[in-house]
This record gives sequence, structure tokens and C-alpha cells, in this order.
Amino acid sequence: MVPALRFLGGACGRARGVSPGGFPRAGGPAPGRPWPLCGGVRSGSTSSFDIVVVGGGIVGLASARALILRHPALSVGVLEKEKNLAVHQTGHNSGVIHSGIYYKPESLKAKLCVQGAALIYEYCNQKGISYKQCGKLIVAVEQEEIPRLQALYERGLQNGVQGLRLIQQEDIKRKEPYCRGLMAIDCPYTGIVDYRQIALSFAHDFQEAGGCVITNFEVKDIEMAKESPSRSKDGMKYPIVIKNTKKEEIRCQYVVTCAGLYSDRISELSGCSPDPRIVPFRGDYLLLKPEKSYLVKGNIYPVPDSRFPFLGVHFTPRMDGSIWLGPNAVLAFKREGYRPFDFSARDAMDVISNSGLSKLVFQNFSYGVNEMYKACFLGATVKHLQKFIPEITTSDILRGPAGVRAQALDREGNLVEDFVFDGGVGDIGNRILHVRNAPSPAATSSLAISGMIIDEMQQRFGL
Repeated sequence: MVPALRFLGGACGRARGVSPGGFPRAGGPAPGRPWPLCGGVRSGSTSSFDIVVVGGGIVGLASARALILRHPALSVGVLEKEKNLAVHQTGHNSGVIHSGIYYKPESLKAKLCVQGAALIYEYCNQKGISYKQCGKLIVAVEQEEIPRLQALYERGLQNGVQGLRLIQQEDIKRKEPYCRGLMAIDCPYTGIVDYRQIALSFAHDFQEAGGCVITNFEVKDIEMAKESPSRSKDGMKYPIVIKNTKKEEIRCQYVVTCAGLYSDRISELSGCSPDPRIVPFRGDYLLLKPEKSYLVKGNIYPVPDSRFPFLGVHFTPRMDGSIWLGPNAVLAFKREGYRPFDFSARDAMDVISNSGLSKLVFQNFSYGVNEMYKACFLGATVKHLQKFIPEITTSDILRGPAGVRAQALDREGNLVEDFVFDGGVGDIGNRILHVRNAPSPAATSSLAISGMIIDEMQQRFGL
């Protein structure tokens, strides 16, 4: 596992050269329309901020919100390459509020997940955002899984997960009448929510506090200014220059990058190390037909097997009443490729040339082949689902949506399983914090992550 590098940078408030605007309360613009800006950046013009957050997903927006709420006198800007916010990992995840049971005790994942889940529930209650605390069963269907289930239960207790209990077949039937199992962990604290709605609410809070969002700004370069901009009253107060693909510029004192699927490439732009590399894995979901939704009441998960790199197919109810089944985990040849045959030459070359990935594939060859087989043949996935709910048949399911997971991978082929923060070296490295790896459960942990980022900024930069 790559260690988390605990140091960050920043400062925040209202942009110089940019006028504030207002977010619509109802969670964003109409479909197909760009997010309303706090102002624009015209070609040849320069806007300045104390701190810029690159990335308009849930982690970036939570961090920007936390910055400006704690330091309202500083200027903060968010740069997002898409015309709308939270459209990639945030907008394509399962929507589960994780309890924190799976993660290694004392790890950042465990601590931030447990804290983050409590903060998400509290935030939803404050803002009137709908959620369902429907719980989760982690079910052992084979005798050999029971020791692993019991060890997982002990891990959950160490992590401080609320309300955990081991239950037998009779109690499994009471909670999930159509689920079979020998033993299960009942996790009543697990819930579901629409994380994009939460992210857009973060954005609303951020701009209400004076922050600015600039969309359609795809970062192409991050560098130290070579000279003061002409006619600039601020001189070298904003020494970092961020350029986009349209030759527009933003100046700032500090930068935080929360670039998700592009976190490695963005870090390279500022001269930082490219490692750990991001490898995109697509997760395809199936949908249970509406007339069969009665078969599932809450989340139903398998017992994780440490021999394999991913969790496995599970049952996930959604806020709209639908039931998602999955996901699988197959290598994607496009970082934002949500369809099976989406392809990017650059992304594919990155995948092929990644020495760490070659080692991962070699170590998990049979697992990878099985995942690809299940992606192609519904019957294979249904056979796995029937271990938990025998009544499900191939005629009960439809192909559903997909998401792409930004999986950080080290050079030895190990999945980076914890949060990784990097700052780089030299003048520009001392002014940048890269959130290099924010794996699942980053959405659950987003408020806790943002608090940790601000604490580190205060210590490092004396905010």
C-alpha cells in the first residue's frame, strides 16, 4: 500500500476580476445547460484567487465549501472541465452511505468513513436532502465464508461502526425474506442517497458563501508565473498560473487538485511525481425489473475475499426505487468510458504501458477472465446472484448503467487502498496539494476528507 503523504496547501474567498453569481437551489441547471458561473474567463483575461480547487466532483466541492466557510475573507475558485458539476465518479456511483466495516483498523479509510457517514447524515438532515437508512446485510452463503465473516465483524467493531450484530438464518429471513444465507452481519447504519444532489448542495453552499465556480475550464498547464501580469495591482501575490485548453488563465496563491480519474495527469502538469498511476476500471450494473423489486429491501453484500482485488456483485436499492445488481470490475480503455466499447488511444496506451497493471493482471488472471465473462453473459452474473436470492432469473434483469472507478496502482501492481495526498517539491510543489487517491468510500467520507484538508492547510500555510 502506498502511504498517505500528510501535507497540504491552500487559502480561499471572492475572486479578483470575477463577479459572484448564484446557484439555483434545486440542484443545478436544466439537463444539457451549463452550470451558472460566478463569472467568466475571457480569452486573454486573468482572474485571481487565493486558492483554486481543480475538480468539481464531490471531494473537490466539499473541500471548496469547507475552505470558504472556515476562512470567509479569502477567495476560492473551483475549476471544472465539464459544463456541469459532479458528472463522472460522483454521478455514476452506487449511492451507498458506507458504514466503515471493511477497512483496515486505524487506516484513513476507516477513520474518515466512520466520521464521514455521520457527517453526511447530519448534513442531509440539515439541508432536507432525502436518504434512506435501509441497512446492509453481509451474507455468508457457504460454510467456508463464516470465519471471514466473523473476522469482518470484529474489524467493524474495532472501527467503531454503530449497531453491528451477527445474525443467523432466522433473522436474515426477517430482514430480507427472499435472501438465503447461513449467517450475516447486520449493518443498520448503512444507507443510500443521491450523491450528486449532495455535491450540488455543497456547490450551492460554496457560492452562497462567496465562492466562484468556473465550468468548461479544462486545465492544460499549471506553472509558476514568470513575471507579473501587465497592469496587475497584485503583482506577484498570485504566483501560480493555471491555463486551460482555450488559452485562458487563472492566477492563484495555492492549488488543491481533486481530479479523480485524471489525478495522475494533473499532478504531472505541475511537475509532481506521476505515481501512483490511475487505472480505470468500469463497473457495469444490472437492473432488477420493477415488478421484481420486492425481492430486495436493503443492501445485500457478499463476504469479501482477500484473494481478489474487488468486492464482488451485490444488491443495491436506489433512491428512485430501482434495484441495482453489481457491479463487475473490468478494465476500461477510456477513463470516462461508460460503454463497453468506448476507447481512447491515449488512455489505452497508458493502460498497456503500465508495468504495475501487468503485474496485477498476472496475479489475478483468473479473476479478470471471470469478470469479463460475467460482463458478456448475463447468465453468469445471474448464477452468482442466485446464491443469495434463488428466485431471480435471467428474465428478471436488464442491463443498466455503468461507472468508472479511478483505481490508483503502484509500480508493483498493488491496488492503493488508502487516501494519498502529495505536494511535490520546489516552489510550485510547496504551493500545491494533490489529492492523488480518494477511493471508495470517498463520497461517504467527503465531508471528513475536506475537514482534514483544511486542518493541514492551516498548519502548513498558517491560514
